[in-house]
Amino acid sequence: MGTALKNLDLNYVFLALVLGLIFLVLFEITRIHVSRGRTPPGPRPFPFLGTLPYFIKDPVGSARSIRQYGEMATEYLGRQPAIILNTVQITKEALVQEASTFSGRPTLPLIDWITNGLGIIMVTFGDSWRQQKRFAVNTFRYFGLGRKSVEERVLEEGRYLVGEMLKDEGVDVFPRHVIENAVSNIICSIVFGDRFEYDNKHFAHLLKILYENFTLAGSPVGQILNLVPFIKHFPGPHQKILQNSRELLGFIRKKIKEHRKTLDPENPRDFIDAYLLEIEKQHFHEDSTFHEENMVMSTSDLFLAGTNTTTTTIRWGLIFLTENPEVQERCHEEIVQVLGYDRLPSMDDRDKLPYTYATVHEIQRCANVVPFGVVHATTQPTKLRGYDIPKGTMIMTNLTAIFSDEKHWKSPDTFNPENFLDENGHFYKPEAFIAFSVGPRACLGETLARTELFLYIVSLLQRIHFSWPVNSQRPDMDGIMGAVRFPHPFKITCRSRDAKD
Repeated sequence: MGTALKNLDLNYVFLALVLGLIFLVLFEITRIHVSRGRTPPGPRPFPFLGTLPYFIKDPVGSARSIRQYGEMATEYLGRQPAIILNTVQITKEALVQEASTFSGRPTLPLIDWITNGLGIIMVTFGDSWRQQKRFAVNTFRYFGLGRKSVEERVLEEGRYLVGEMLKDEGVDVFPRHVIENAVSNIICSIVFGDRFEYDNKHFAHLLKILYENFTLAGSPVGQILNLVPFIKHFPGPHQKILQNSRELLGFIRKKIKEHRKTLDPENPRDFIDAYLLEIEKQHFHEDSTFHEENMVMSTSDLFLAGTNTTTTTIRWGLIFLTENPEVQERCHEEIVQVLGYDRLPSMDDRDKLPYTYATVHEIQRCANVVPFGVVHATTQPTKLRGYDIPKGTMIMTNLTAIFSDEKHWKSPDTFNPENFLDENGHFYKPEAFIAFSVGPRACLGETLARTELFLYIVSLLQRIHFSWPVNSQRPDMDGIMGAVRFPHPFKITCRSRDAKD
Protein backbone atom coordinates (compact mmCIF):
# COMPACT_ATOMS: atom_id res chain seq x y z
CA MET A 1 0.00 0.00 0.00
CA GLY A 2 2.80 2.41 0.94
CA THR A 3 4.63 1.70 -2.31
CA ALA A 4 1.47 2.38 -4.32
CA LEU A 5 0.95 5.71 -2.54
CA LYS A 6 4.59 6.62 -3.12
CA ASN A 7 4.28 5.85 -6.83
CA LEU A 8 1.05 7.84 -6.94
CA ASP A 9 2.80 10.83 -5.34
CA LEU A 10 5.65 10.59 -7.84
CA ASN A 11 3.15 10.46 -10.70
CA TYR A 12 1.46 13.60 -9.38
CA VAL A 13 4.83 15.36 -9.08
CA PHE A 14 5.78 14.33 -12.61
CA LEU A 15 2.39 15.43 -13.97
CA ALA A 16 2.68 18.75 -12.13
CA LEU A 17 6.14 19.32 -13.62
CA VAL A 18 4.93 18.51 -17.14
CA LEU A 19 1.87 20.77 -16.79
CA GLY A 20 4.04 23.52 -15.31
CA LEU A 21 6.46 23.26 -18.22
CA ILE A 22 3.60 23.34 -20.73
CA PHE A 23 2.18 26.40 -18.97
CA LEU A 24 5.57 28.17 -19.05
CA VAL A 25 6.00 27.45 -22.77
CA LEU A 26 2.45 28.64 -23.56
CA PHE A 27 3.00 31.75 -21.45
CA GLU A 28 6.27 32.45 -23.25
CA ILE A 29 4.66 31.95 -26.68
CA THR A 30 1.89 34.37 -25.71
CA ARG A 31 4.45 36.89 -24.38
CA ILE A 32 6.46 36.66 -27.62
CA HIS A 33 3.29 37.15 -29.69
CA VAL A 34 2.38 40.29 -27.73
CA SER A 35 5.96 41.59 -27.86
CA ARG A 36 6.24 41.06 -31.63
CA GLY A 37 3.10 43.12 -32.11
CA ARG A 38 4.83 46.10 -30.49
CA THR A 39 8.26 45.88 -32.14
CA PRO A 40 9.58 46.13 -35.70
CA PRO A 41 9.30 42.90 -37.75
CA GLY A 42 11.93 40.20 -37.65
CA PRO A 43 12.49 36.44 -37.67
CA ARG A 44 10.21 34.39 -35.44
CA PRO A 45 11.94 33.75 -32.10
CA PHE A 46 12.05 30.45 -30.23
CA PRO A 47 10.67 30.40 -26.67
CA PHE A 48 13.37 31.39 -24.15
CA LEU A 49 16.14 31.22 -26.80
CA GLY A 50 14.92 34.01 -29.06
CA THR A 51 16.62 34.16 -32.46
CA LEU A 52 20.00 33.00 -31.12
CA PRO A 53 19.67 29.57 -32.81
CA TYR A 54 19.58 31.30 -36.24
CA PHE A 55 22.68 33.31 -35.36
CA ILE A 56 24.59 30.35 -33.94
CA LYS A 57 23.79 28.23 -37.01
CA ASP A 58 24.75 30.89 -39.59
CA PRO A 59 25.99 34.18 -38.07
CA VAL A 60 26.96 35.82 -41.37
CA GLY A 61 23.77 34.71 -43.11
CA SER A 62 21.77 36.03 -40.17
CA ALA A 63 23.34 39.48 -40.55
CA ARG A 64 22.62 39.47 -44.28
CA SER A 65 19.03 38.25 -44.07
CA ILE A 66 17.76 40.60 -41.35
CA ARG A 67 17.66 43.54 -43.77
CA GLN A 68 14.74 41.91 -45.62
CA TYR A 69 12.48 43.16 -42.79
CA GLY A 70 13.01 46.83 -43.64
CA GLU A 71 14.97 49.75 -42.22
CA MET A 72 14.26 48.53 -38.67
CA ALA A 73 14.06 44.92 -37.53
CA THR A 74 13.95 42.98 -34.28
CA GLU A 75 16.13 40.11 -33.12
CA TYR A 76 15.64 38.40 -29.76
CA LEU A 77 18.74 37.67 -27.68
CA GLY A 78 17.11 35.14 -25.43
CA ARG A 79 13.97 36.84 -24.14
CA GLN A 80 15.23 40.37 -24.76
CA PRO A 81 14.39 42.19 -28.01
CA ALA A 82 17.18 44.02 -29.84
CA ILE A 83 16.37 46.64 -32.48
CA ILE A 84 18.48 46.33 -35.64
CA LEU A 85 19.07 49.52 -37.68
CA ASN A 86 19.45 48.47 -41.33
CA THR A 87 20.04 51.81 -43.09
CA VAL A 88 22.49 54.65 -42.62
CA GLN A 89 19.65 57.18 -42.45
CA ILE A 90 17.90 55.62 -39.47
CA THR A 91 21.28 54.92 -37.82
CA LYS A 92 22.18 58.61 -37.93
CA GLU A 93 18.68 59.58 -36.80
CA ALA A 94 19.09 57.43 -33.70
CA LEU A 95 22.80 57.69 -32.84
CA VAL A 96 23.36 61.32 -33.87
CA GLN A 97 20.09 63.25 -33.78
CA GLU A 98 18.87 61.44 -30.66
CA ALA A 99 22.34 60.75 -29.29
CA SER A 100 21.65 61.08 -25.56
CA THR A 101 18.77 58.61 -25.82
CA PHE A 102 20.62 55.99 -27.86
CA SER A 103 24.12 56.17 -26.34
CA GLY A 104 23.67 53.75 -23.48
CA ARG A 105 25.15 50.28 -23.14
CA PRO A 106 23.04 47.23 -22.30
CA THR A 107 23.57 45.01 -19.29
CA LEU A 108 25.43 41.98 -20.66
CA PRO A 109 26.35 39.39 -18.02
CA LEU A 110 29.54 38.37 -19.86
CA ILE A 111 30.83 41.96 -20.03
CA ASP A 112 29.86 42.71 -16.42
CA TRP A 113 31.61 39.51 -15.34
CA ILE A 114 34.99 40.61 -16.70
CA THR A 115 34.79 44.42 -16.35
CA ASN A 116 32.77 44.96 -13.13
CA GLY A 117 31.09 47.89 -14.88
CA LEU A 118 34.36 49.82 -15.27
CA GLY A 119 36.37 51.15 -18.20
CA ILE A 120 35.38 53.20 -21.26
CA ILE A 121 33.99 51.08 -24.09
CA MET A 122 31.16 49.13 -22.45
CA VAL A 123 30.50 51.28 -19.39
CA THR A 124 27.01 52.74 -19.11
CA PHE A 125 26.29 56.24 -20.43
CA GLY A 126 26.92 58.61 -17.53
CA ASP A 127 29.48 60.55 -15.50
CA SER A 128 32.06 57.77 -15.38
CA TRP A 129 32.00 57.31 -19.15
CA ARG A 130 32.21 61.07 -19.75
CA GLN A 131 35.13 61.52 -17.36
CA GLN A 132 37.07 58.52 -18.65
CA LYS A 133 36.49 59.33 -22.33
CA ARG A 134 37.39 63.02 -21.91
CA PHE A 135 40.59 62.10 -20.09
CA ALA A 136 41.55 59.46 -22.69
CA VAL A 137 40.96 61.83 -25.62
CA ASN A 138 42.93 64.67 -24.00
CA THR A 139 45.78 62.35 -22.99
CA PHE A 140 46.01 60.85 -26.47
CA ARG A 141 46.22 64.34 -27.93
CA TYR A 142 48.94 65.25 -25.45
CA PHE A 143 50.98 62.26 -26.55
CA GLY A 144 50.61 63.08 -30.20
CA LEU A 145 47.49 61.38 -31.54
CA GLY A 146 46.57 63.20 -34.74
CA ARG A 147 50.00 64.79 -34.93
CA LYS A 148 53.25 63.92 -36.68
CA SER A 149 54.65 62.14 -33.61
CA VAL A 150 52.17 59.24 -33.86
CA GLU A 151 52.61 59.15 -37.64
CA GLU A 152 56.35 58.80 -37.10
CA ARG A 153 55.78 55.92 -34.66
CA VAL A 154 53.62 54.10 -37.22
CA LEU A 155 56.19 54.62 -39.98
CA GLU A 156 58.99 53.35 -37.77
CA GLU A 157 56.94 50.29 -36.86
CA GLY A 158 56.05 49.87 -40.54
CA ARG A 159 59.74 49.41 -41.33
CA TYR A 160 59.94 46.66 -38.71
CA LEU A 161 56.79 45.05 -40.11
CA VAL A 162 58.06 45.00 -43.72
CA GLY A 163 61.39 43.58 -42.59
CA GLU A 164 59.71 40.92 -40.48
CA MET A 165 57.41 39.81 -43.30
CA LEU A 166 60.36 39.53 -45.69
CA LYS A 167 62.46 37.47 -43.25
CA ASP A 168 60.99 34.33 -44.79
CA GLU A 169 60.74 35.65 -48.34
CA GLY A 170 59.23 33.13 -50.70
CA VAL A 171 58.17 30.87 -47.83
CA ASP A 172 54.50 30.30 -46.99
CA VAL A 173 53.78 32.04 -43.67
CA PHE A 174 50.88 32.79 -41.34
CA PRO A 175 50.92 36.61 -41.12
CA ARG A 176 48.67 37.11 -38.09
CA HIS A 177 51.26 37.46 -35.34
CA VAL A 178 53.55 39.99 -37.05
CA ILE A 179 50.62 42.20 -38.05
CA GLU A 180 49.10 41.92 -34.58
CA ASN A 181 52.43 42.82 -32.96
CA ALA A 182 52.99 45.81 -35.27
CA VAL A 183 49.52 47.24 -34.67
CA SER A 184 49.62 46.60 -30.93
CA ASN A 185 53.02 48.26 -30.60
CA ILE A 186 51.52 51.65 -31.48
CA ILE A 187 48.89 51.61 -28.74
CA CYS A 188 51.48 50.08 -26.38
CA SER A 189 53.85 52.99 -27.03
CA ILE A 190 51.08 55.42 -26.07
CA VAL A 191 49.67 53.48 -23.11
CA PHE A 192 52.75 51.73 -21.69
CA GLY A 193 55.48 53.93 -23.20
CA ASP A 194 57.14 50.95 -24.85
CA ARG A 195 56.99 48.57 -27.83
CA PHE A 196 57.57 44.82 -27.87
CA GLU A 197 59.87 42.84 -30.14
CA TYR A 198 58.25 40.35 -32.51
CA ASP A 199 60.05 37.43 -30.82
CA ASN A 200 58.92 38.40 -27.29
CA LYS A 201 57.21 35.16 -26.22
CA HIS A 202 55.34 36.65 -23.27
CA PHE A 203 53.83 39.42 -25.39
CA ALA A 204 52.99 36.89 -28.12
CA HIS A 205 51.11 34.90 -25.47
CA LEU A 206 49.15 38.01 -24.39
CA LEU A 207 48.17 38.67 -28.01
CA LYS A 208 47.09 35.03 -28.31
CA ILE A 209 44.76 35.19 -25.30
CA LEU A 210 43.41 38.54 -26.51
CA TYR A 211 42.48 36.86 -29.80
CA GLU A 212 40.95 33.92 -27.91
CA ASN A 213 38.73 36.19 -25.84
CA PHE A 214 37.41 38.10 -28.83
CA THR A 215 36.62 34.77 -30.49
CA LEU A 216 34.98 33.22 -27.42
CA ALA A 217 32.95 36.32 -26.49
CA GLY A 218 30.96 36.24 -29.73
CA SER A 219 30.81 32.45 -30.03
CA PRO A 220 27.99 30.22 -28.72
CA VAL A 221 29.97 30.00 -25.45
CA GLY A 222 29.64 33.75 -24.86
CA GLN A 223 26.06 33.89 -26.10
CA ILE A 224 24.95 31.10 -23.78
CA LEU A 225 26.60 32.79 -20.80
CA ASN A 226 24.67 35.99 -21.57
CA LEU A 227 21.51 33.90 -21.83
CA VAL A 228 22.10 31.82 -18.68
CA PRO A 229 24.50 33.88 -16.55
CA PHE A 230 24.46 31.58 -13.50
CA ILE A 231 26.67 29.08 -15.41
CA LYS A 232 29.62 31.37 -14.62
CA HIS A 233 29.71 29.57 -11.25
CA PHE A 234 30.31 26.20 -12.92
CA PRO A 235 33.23 24.73 -14.87
CA GLY A 236 33.17 24.99 -18.64
CA PRO A 237 34.81 26.64 -21.66
CA HIS A 238 33.40 30.02 -20.58
CA GLN A 239 35.87 30.01 -17.66
CA LYS A 240 38.66 30.48 -20.21
CA ILE A 241 37.32 33.99 -20.88
CA LEU A 242 37.69 34.99 -17.23
CA GLN A 243 41.08 33.27 -16.95
CA ASN A 244 42.39 35.15 -20.00
CA SER A 245 40.99 38.45 -18.75
CA ARG A 246 42.63 38.04 -15.36
CA GLU A 247 45.97 37.28 -17.01
CA LEU A 248 45.74 40.38 -19.21
CA LEU A 249 44.72 42.58 -16.26
CA GLY A 250 47.59 41.12 -14.25
CA PHE A 251 50.01 42.25 -16.97
CA ILE A 252 48.53 45.76 -16.83
CA ARG A 253 48.73 45.88 -13.02
CA LYS A 254 52.40 44.91 -13.21
CA LYS A 255 53.02 47.76 -15.67
CA ILE A 256 51.21 50.21 -13.38
CA LYS A 257 53.33 49.08 -10.42
CA GLU A 258 56.51 49.66 -12.45
CA HIS A 259 55.29 53.10 -13.53
CA ARG A 260 54.45 54.11 -9.97
CA LYS A 261 58.04 53.42 -8.89
CA THR A 262 59.58 55.58 -11.64
CA LEU A 263 56.90 58.28 -11.98
CA ASP A 264 58.17 61.83 -12.59
CA PRO A 265 55.23 64.23 -12.08
CA GLU A 266 56.94 66.85 -14.24
CA ASN A 267 57.48 64.49 -17.18
CA PRO A 268 54.65 61.99 -17.74
CA ARG A 269 55.74 59.39 -20.28
CA ASP A 270 52.46 57.78 -21.32
CA PHE A 271 48.79 57.16 -20.53
CA ILE A 272 49.51 55.25 -17.30
CA ASP A 273 51.70 58.07 -15.94
CA ALA A 274 49.04 60.61 -16.84
CA TYR A 275 46.34 58.52 -15.14
CA LEU A 276 48.37 58.13 -11.95
CA LEU A 277 48.75 61.91 -11.81
CA GLU A 278 45.03 62.36 -12.48
CA ILE A 279 44.15 60.09 -9.54
CA GLU A 280 46.17 62.37 -7.25
CA LYS A 281 44.67 65.49 -8.80
CA GLN A 282 41.08 64.21 -8.41
CA HIS A 283 41.64 62.65 -4.99
CA PHE A 284 39.46 65.14 -3.08
CA HIS A 285 36.63 65.34 -5.64
CA GLU A 286 33.64 63.34 -4.46
CA ASP A 287 32.33 62.74 -7.99
CA SER A 288 35.69 61.54 -9.33
CA THR A 289 35.75 58.16 -11.08
CA PHE A 290 39.56 58.07 -11.20
CA HIS A 291 40.90 55.19 -9.14
CA GLU A 292 43.21 52.24 -9.74
CA GLU A 293 40.58 49.69 -10.79
CA ASN A 294 39.15 52.08 -13.36
CA MET A 295 42.70 52.78 -14.57
CA VAL A 296 43.31 49.05 -15.05
CA MET A 297 40.08 48.54 -16.97
CA SER A 298 40.40 51.72 -19.08
CA THR A 299 43.95 50.73 -19.98
CA SER A 300 42.70 47.27 -20.92
CA ASP A 301 39.96 48.80 -23.10
CA LEU A 302 42.47 50.95 -24.97
CA PHE A 303 44.88 48.06 -25.41
CA LEU A 304 42.14 45.75 -26.73
CA ALA A 305 40.51 48.34 -28.98
CA GLY A 306 43.85 49.56 -30.29
CA THR A 307 44.97 46.08 -31.27
CA ASN A 308 42.21 43.84 -32.50
CA THR A 309 40.03 45.55 -35.08
CA THR A 310 42.90 47.20 -36.98
CA THR A 311 44.87 43.94 -37.01
CA THR A 312 41.83 42.07 -38.31
CA THR A 313 41.17 44.68 -41.01
CA ILE A 314 44.76 44.44 -42.31
CA ARG A 315 44.57 40.64 -42.34
CA TRP A 316 41.38 40.82 -44.40
CA GLY A 317 43.18 43.39 -46.57
CA LEU A 318 45.90 40.90 -47.46
CA ILE A 319 43.21 38.41 -48.48
CA PHE A 320 41.37 40.89 -50.70
CA LEU A 321 44.59 42.18 -52.28
CA THR A 322 45.85 38.66 -52.96
CA GLU A 323 42.47 37.59 -54.36
CA ASN A 324 42.46 40.69 -56.60
CA PRO A 325 46.02 40.90 -58.00
CA GLU A 326 45.03 43.61 -60.49
CA VAL A 327 44.06 45.89 -57.58
CA GLN A 328 47.31 45.06 -55.79
CA GLU A 329 49.36 45.92 -58.91
CA ARG A 330 47.50 49.15 -59.58
CA CYS A 331 48.07 50.27 -55.98
CA HIS A 332 51.77 49.39 -56.19
CA GLU A 333 52.22 51.29 -59.44
CA GLU A 334 50.48 54.37 -58.02
CA ILE A 335 52.58 54.23 -54.85
CA VAL A 336 55.88 53.85 -56.72
CA GLN A 337 54.96 56.65 -59.11
CA VAL A 338 54.44 59.01 -56.17
CA LEU A 339 56.90 57.70 -53.57
CA GLY A 340 59.39 55.58 -55.45
CA TYR A 341 60.73 52.57 -53.54
CA ASP A 342 62.53 54.42 -50.77
CA ARG A 343 60.49 57.40 -49.57
CA LEU A 344 58.23 56.55 -46.68
CA PRO A 345 54.55 57.46 -47.04
CA SER A 346 52.84 60.13 -44.96
CA MET A 347 49.23 61.02 -44.32
CA ASP A 348 49.75 64.03 -46.58
CA ASP A 349 50.09 61.60 -49.50
CA ARG A 350 46.45 60.54 -49.39
CA ASP A 351 45.34 63.01 -52.07
CA LYS A 352 48.22 61.90 -54.31
CA LEU A 353 47.26 58.24 -53.92
CA PRO A 354 43.50 58.29 -54.56
CA TYR A 355 43.23 54.69 -55.83
CA THR A 356 45.28 53.31 -52.94
CA TYR A 357 43.34 55.40 -50.43
CA ALA A 358 40.10 54.13 -51.97
CA THR A 359 41.44 50.56 -51.67
CA VAL A 360 42.12 51.03 -47.95
CA HIS A 361 38.49 52.11 -47.47
CA GLU A 362 37.20 49.28 -49.64
CA ILE A 363 39.12 46.83 -47.46
CA GLN A 364 37.31 48.26 -44.42
CA ARG A 365 33.93 48.03 -46.16
CA CYS A 366 34.38 44.44 -47.28
CA ALA A 367 36.17 43.28 -44.12
CA ASN A 368 33.25 44.60 -42.05
CA VAL A 369 35.00 43.45 -38.89
CA VAL A 370 32.18 44.38 -36.48
CA PRO A 371 29.04 43.49 -38.50
CA PHE A 372 26.56 44.76 -35.87
CA GLY A 373 28.76 47.51 -34.44
CA VAL A 374 29.26 47.89 -30.70
CA VAL A 375 25.85 47.39 -29.13
CA HIS A 376 24.01 50.46 -27.78
CA ALA A 377 21.01 50.74 -25.46
CA THR A 378 18.32 53.34 -24.91
CA THR A 379 18.79 55.48 -21.81
CA GLN A 380 15.09 56.36 -21.54
CA PRO A 381 11.77 55.39 -23.15
CA THR A 382 11.56 56.80 -26.67
CA LYS A 383 9.94 56.50 -30.09
CA LEU A 384 11.59 55.68 -33.41
CA ARG A 385 9.62 55.63 -36.63
CA GLY A 386 6.39 55.15 -34.71
CA TYR A 387 7.56 52.32 -32.48
CA ASP A 388 7.65 52.66 -28.69
CA ILE A 389 11.07 51.60 -27.46
CA PRO A 390 11.47 51.02 -23.70
CA LYS A 391 14.46 52.15 -21.68
CA GLY A 392 17.33 49.64 -21.80
CA THR A 393 16.45 48.20 -25.22
CA MET A 394 19.50 46.96 -27.14
CA ILE A 395 20.21 48.83 -30.38
CA MET A 396 22.49 47.41 -33.10
CA THR A 397 23.71 48.88 -36.38
CA ASN A 398 23.61 46.38 -39.24
CA LEU A 399 26.80 47.37 -41.04
CA THR A 400 26.46 44.29 -43.25
CA ALA A 401 23.27 45.76 -44.71
CA ILE A 402 24.57 49.34 -44.82
CA PHE A 403 27.85 48.35 -46.51
CA SER A 404 25.97 46.46 -49.25
CA ASP A 405 23.10 48.92 -49.82
CA GLU A 406 22.67 49.39 -53.59
CA LYS A 407 21.62 53.00 -53.02
CA HIS A 408 25.11 53.92 -51.83
CA TRP A 409 27.58 51.63 -53.61
CA LYS A 410 28.46 51.10 -57.27
CA SER A 411 29.51 47.50 -56.62
CA PRO A 412 27.85 46.56 -53.33
CA ASP A 413 28.64 42.84 -53.43
CA THR A 414 32.17 42.77 -54.85
CA PHE A 415 35.57 44.11 -53.82
CA ASN A 416 36.00 47.22 -55.96
CA PRO A 417 37.91 50.39 -54.92
CA GLU A 418 35.81 52.31 -57.47
CA ASN A 419 33.18 52.42 -54.71
CA PHE A 420 35.26 55.26 -53.23
CA LEU A 421 36.20 57.10 -56.46
CA ASP A 422 34.16 59.71 -58.33
CA GLU A 423 33.88 59.98 -62.11
CA ASN A 424 37.17 61.92 -62.20
CA GLY A 425 39.10 59.31 -60.24
CA HIS A 426 39.21 61.41 -57.08
CA PHE A 427 38.60 59.86 -53.69
CA TYR A 428 35.25 60.47 -52.05
CA LYS A 429 33.57 58.90 -49.04
CA PRO A 430 29.92 57.84 -49.44
CA GLU A 431 27.52 58.71 -46.63
CA ALA A 432 27.08 55.01 -45.87
CA PHE A 433 30.72 54.50 -44.88
CA ILE A 434 30.40 54.46 -41.08
CA ALA A 435 33.00 51.84 -40.21
CA PHE A 436 33.85 53.68 -36.97
CA SER A 437 30.16 54.27 -36.11
CA VAL A 438 28.67 57.73 -35.51
CA GLY A 439 27.57 59.83 -32.57
CA PRO A 440 29.14 60.30 -29.12
CA ARG A 441 30.08 56.63 -28.80
CA ALA A 442 31.85 56.38 -32.14
CA CYS A 443 35.23 54.64 -32.03
CA LEU A 444 37.57 56.44 -29.64
CA GLY A 445 40.62 55.36 -31.66
CA GLU A 446 39.34 56.30 -35.12
CA THR A 447 42.19 58.74 -35.85
CA LEU A 448 44.82 56.21 -34.78
CA ALA A 449 43.18 53.37 -36.74
CA ARG A 450 42.92 55.46 -39.91
CA THR A 451 46.59 56.42 -39.62
CA GLU A 452 47.71 52.83 -39.09
CA LEU A 453 45.58 51.38 -41.86
CA PHE A 454 46.78 53.84 -44.49
CA LEU A 455 50.48 53.89 -43.57
CA TYR A 456 50.83 50.16 -42.95
CA ILE A 457 49.00 49.12 -46.12
CA VAL A 458 50.93 51.62 -48.27
CA SER A 459 54.24 50.52 -46.73
CA LEU A 460 53.44 46.86 -47.40
CA LEU A 461 52.29 47.40 -51.00
CA GLN A 462 55.29 49.61 -51.73
CA ARG A 463 57.80 46.90 -50.85
CA ILE A 464 56.07 43.51 -50.97
CA HIS A 465 54.18 41.43 -53.52
CA PHE A 466 51.62 39.09 -51.95
CA SER A 467 50.46 35.83 -53.50
CA TRP A 468 48.79 32.59 -52.47
CA PRO A 469 51.00 29.57 -51.89
CA VAL A 470 51.01 27.08 -54.78
CA ASN A 471 48.01 24.73 -54.64
CA SER A 472 46.68 26.47 -51.52
CA GLN A 473 43.02 26.46 -50.57
CA ARG A 474 41.44 29.89 -50.46
CA PRO A 475 40.08 30.98 -47.05
CA ASP A 476 36.34 30.90 -46.46
CA MET A 477 35.29 34.52 -47.03
CA ASP A 478 32.52 34.36 -44.42
CA GLY A 479 35.22 34.26 -41.77
CA ILE A 480 34.83 33.39 -38.09
CA MET A 481 32.20 35.33 -36.19
CA GLY A 482 33.24 36.31 -32.69
CA ALA A 483 33.00 39.72 -31.07
CA VAL A 484 34.89 40.60 -34.26
CA ARG A 485 34.59 38.92 -37.69
CA PHE A 486 37.98 37.26 -38.14
CA PRO A 487 39.33 35.67 -41.30
CA HIS A 488 40.09 31.98 -41.07
CA PRO A 489 43.83 31.33 -40.56
CA PHE A 490 45.63 31.57 -43.89
CA LYS A 491 49.12 31.33 -45.31
CA ILE A 492 50.56 33.82 -47.73
CA THR A 493 53.75 34.19 -49.77
CA CYS A 494 55.69 37.47 -49.60
CA ARG A 495 58.27 38.53 -52.19
CA SER A 496 60.31 41.71 -52.13
CA ARG A 497 59.80 44.35 -54.78
CA ASP A 498 62.60 46.66 -55.84
CA ALA A 499 63.41 49.08 -58.64
CA LYS A 500 64.44 46.22 -60.95
CA ASP A 501 60.90 44.81 -60.85
